[in-house]
Amino acid sequence: MESKLTSTEKMATLSEAVNKAVKDGYTENFKFSSIGLTTEPEGRYYSPQEVRILNFFRFEGYSDPQDNAVLYLLETADHKKGLLVDAYGMYADDKLSNFLHEVEEIHKK
Repeated sequence: MESKLTSTEKMATLSEAVNKAVKDGYTENFKFSSIGLTTEPEGRYYSPQEVRILNFFRFEGYSDPQDNAVLYLLETADHKKGLLVDAYGMYADDKLSNFLHEVEEIHKK
């Protein structure tokens, strides 16, 4: 039986969550640019309407605010599943935050 990453699981680090997500099939490494969300090798760009946020996790650095991050588990309209990591708080990327706010389908498990 395939395990699914849920917000109730105890994961101490971002790297633990990334490793678990990859095992669960989130294999694309999404990047954000001014054109949209992309997977670099392919060169295909996705608009907010073509992206679903299936889950997300927030990690807080204990001693350094630069360690604050959010891991997003995404799926695109053409069924690519992958990861996107962003800082949050004062180090967050404003353009990426605006893009993610335009995503209409957001789930939290």
